Amino acid sequence: MRIGPHMLRNNLFVAPMAGVTDRPFRNLCRRYGAGLAISEMVTSRRELWQSDKTRRRLDHTGETDPIAVQIAGAEPQRMADAARFNVDQGARIIDINMGCPAKKVCNTAAGSALLRDETLVGRIIEAVVAAVDVPVTLKYRTGWDPQHRNAVRVARIAEEAGAQLLTLHGRTRACGFSGAVEYDTIREVKRSTRLPVVANGDIGTAEEARRVLDYTGADGVMIGRAAQGRPWLFREIATYLATGEKPAGPSIDEVRDVLVNHLHELYGLHGRDAGVRIARKHIHWTTRGLPGWAEFRHEINGLDTCEAQLAAVERFFKKLAQGEPHLRPEEELPA
Repeated sequence: MRIGPHMLRNNLFVAPMAGVTDRPFRNLCRRYGAGLAISEMVTSRRELWQSDKTRRRLDHTGETDPIAVQIAGAEPQRMADAARFNVDQGARIIDINMGCPAKKVCNTAAGSALLRDETLVGRIIEAVVAAVDVPVTLKYRTGWDPQHRNAVRVARIAEEAGAQLLTLHGRTRACGFSGAVEYDTIREVKRSTRLPVVANGDIGTAEEARRVLDYTGADGVMIGRAAQGRPWLFREIATYLATGEKPAGPSIDEVRDVLVNHLHELYGLHGRDAGVRIARKHIHWTTRGLPGWAEFRHEINGLDTCEAQLAAVERFFKKLAQGEPHLRPEEELPA
């Protein structure tokens, strides 16, 4: 799959998720076969670019090209400045956030709140496209609420403004992450534009990815929550799309090694104190549903050092290793 001058290894995308899609998580998903991993959104507010949070989000050390960064804001000139700034920091693709449903984002008229002002949508995309010489993409939703769906119109605006790819989460802002995904709307958008379209929303298995691609005609799929604790999902989907067969699930040893390496990378990026806090959710996601998980979760929540976390993880997997050597597909972590 191509985005501007960049030929991706496949059509599987990692969703930009605040508090999740940091550099260690992006690299992990890429190692398991994702074609592109987009960063957590970076604010267009210049005064926050030097904050610790933003500096960590801008850390692309050792990351595989092309580096894709998502920017968020509601003012065309600020968004253009943010695009230039991130390209200077190494971004090779700029993604515009018009899909985030979070109240703190929408209350600043950014994210999916922008879908209420189609003129501003066009102005922002035009400003960003004019500001940088790298491909500009758009992630958005089907509308503000079920009474105001405008995904097709926004797709045409984005195409005219110079965007090179669309990612559509098949829900309105009002729907959040609940309710049925509007695959019919994604199909309609794909039929209405010349741009590549990536389908997003409730894709948690290889079979679901195949069905969504076939039904919508989308050029790719974006995986978000389903990949939390399950980076090997990208390997499963890529193999299934290519061969119709699913590979064996990861061994207990592989899951342990993935988690331990991920923890070390989290500590390295975020520091010891913040790294321990951030690591808890990744430990929970990775071990969720495995034997002894409920008790282990309580144990992890009470640990506050890197050494204690790592020792607990080793003990947990040592016990698991005495049982089933592989995780069968039906036993893997839920989406």
